[in-house]
This record gives sequence, structure tokens and C-alpha cells, in this order.
Amino acid sequence: MSTIIITAAVITVVGLVVGIALVYTGKKFHVDVDPREAAVRECLPGNNCGACGYAGCDAMAAAIAKGEAPAGGCPVGGQSVADKIGAIMGVSADATVRKIAFVKCKGNCDVTRNQGNYIGINDCRSAVLSGINVAECEYGCLGFGSCATVCPNDAIRVNNGVAEINRSKCVGCGLCTKACPKGLIELIPATNFVAVQCSNRDRGPQVKKVCSAGCIGCMICMRQCESDAIHVENNLAKIDYAKCTQCGKCVAKCPAKVILPPFGSAVAAEEAAKEA
Repeated sequence: MSTIIITAAVITVVGLVVGIALVYTGKKFHVDVDPREAAVRECLPGNNCGACGYAGCDAMAAAIAKGEAPAGGCPVGGQSVADKIGAIMGVSADATVRKIAFVKCKGNCDVTRNQGNYIGINDCRSAVLSGINVAECEYGCLGFGSCATVCPNDAIRVNNGVAEINRSKCVGCGLCTKACPKGLIELIPATNFVAVQCSNRDRGPQVKKVCSAGCIGCMICMRQCESDAIHVENNLAKIDYAKCTQCGKCVAKCPAKVILPPFGSAVAAEEAAKEA
């Protein structure tokens, strides 16, 4: 019996000593937390996607509270979140433009083909690192879906050999842009959806040999644009989204039909009706 009592007493004493030590250590190394940090964290969406450049929403909230990051630094939250954080921090949040991912390739299985069978890990980066050019178009989408794998919102799917973005689900986190080893995905303004769906920088005749839906660098789109918003560089049309007025003239005149029409426009509606 005495052994049990001694053991219980020892455990009690040890527990008290450890508890006192923990309390002392907590006070000794206590770091005051800015209450604004917690308030900012509540406003952030919690995706922890890293698109803001920080490890996650906690790190982003801490940076905003310290003044090291802007109130509108979260690309996923958009203007509403920026305004809430701006009110907490007592600053005016700059206007933010919602962006969504866009795949710069139209080379599905109907307009191009593979030149060999890839046997390996079903991953785009692994396929590229293998040194084998799977598709005839060396600039095109491989279709293994690495971008879809990293998407936290199920906004990407591979359809007929090419990755496609669901505009309504995409939050513009940018994870897919980092996952694509060929750099085929970029973030563009969600409200200005005239975009060139090709990345091939070869000359027209070579493009046609490997993909019937590729940009041939004919410059017709450039001549149609009255806003100087589209130029052909390295045999590939590129759009300046800051200048684009979404008139759709380049879309109508593109002989390769490789320029997407403005989202929500009459031209887009016609294209959607054809696809239906």
C-alpha cells in the first residue's frame, strides 16, 4: 500500500512541476498577436492555395497585419474580401480584377495526333522529363491532367486530349499555371475573355502540318483590331487585355478560328450553339 501512495505522490509532484514549468515557459516566450491578424484570417477564404505568394492563409493574414502584404493580396477572395480586409486595416483596398485560368491550346484529338505512345507515369511533367515529344505539336497540351490534379475546385478536366477550364468554378488560384510544364495555362481577366487558344510559335505551314486549329501568324486579327490590342510576335498572336474592348472583330476574321470570343457576347452565344 505504501508503494502505491509513494508512486501517486511522486506522479502528483512531477505533474505540478511540469505544469508550473509550462506556465512559466508560456509567459516567458509569449508573443503578442495583433488582433487584426485573426480578423483578417476570418475574411480569407481558407483555400491555402499559395497563389498569394505565402505558405497559406495564416501566413497571408500575418503579412497583411504587419503591413507586408496589401489588403487585396488574395487573388481568390476578390474585391469583396479585399474591401473587408481594407476596413479592418484602415486602408483603401485597390480595385482587383478577377482572373481565371485559360489553356492556350486547342489541339484536341480531332485536329492533331500523337506521334507515339508514351509509357510511363501518367503525369505531364514526367512525360516532358522523359525527353520524348509525345504529340506532333511540341507546344501542345499533353492531356495527362497534371493541372486537373492540383485544382482544389475541380475546375479543370481533360476533354478529348486537351485540358479545359470551367469558368464558373475557377477561382484564379494559379496552381494549374505552375503545374503545367509547358506553360500553356495563364490567368486572364474573367471579364475580358477574348484570347488566343494556341502556343505554337512555328511558321504557318509547319503549324498546319501538326495541328489544323493552330495560329498561323497571318496577322489578319492584328489588322482588324482598332484598339491596337493584338499583335503577332514570334509567329503567334497575343492580346493586350488592358487594351482589348471585346469587339470580337478578330474572332470573326481569324481563319483558323483559334481566338475565343468575348465571354457572354453574341458571338460567344453563336459558338456555344454550334457546339451544343
